[in-house]
Amino acid sequence: METLNPDKLLANDYPLVTDIVTIASGQTLVRGTLLGKVTATGKFIKCVSTAVDGSQTPHSILAEDCDASGGDQPAVTYLSGAFNQNAITFGGADTAATHRAALRDLNIYLKTAV
Repeated sequence: METLNPDKLLANDYPLVTDIVTIASGQTLVRGTLLGKVTATGKFIKCVSTAVDGSQTPHSILAEDCDASGGDQPAVTYLSGAFNQNAITFGGADTAATHRAALRDLNIYLKTAV
């Protein structure tokens, strides 16, 4: 039996839309990681605003921990919803402010209070 450990990622009961994507090998990512899509491969990595491979554009938020250290792995992501910005893992020196406008266009809302 699994134990529920609330992480306060979800900010409220705003409708969630999910999808399954491929996380590129060589990464171990935690639930709540902001993901970007590498244009050349169509695979997902941590979104970093300074990247130049397509992954600089936010796409979705990882819904579950994913260990792709040994190879590509499928993972569930959130395509829309309201999230606690303090529970999001951003890449590089990025912050909620870095991606807030782009995420709003995707119907992903970052909240400061949960």
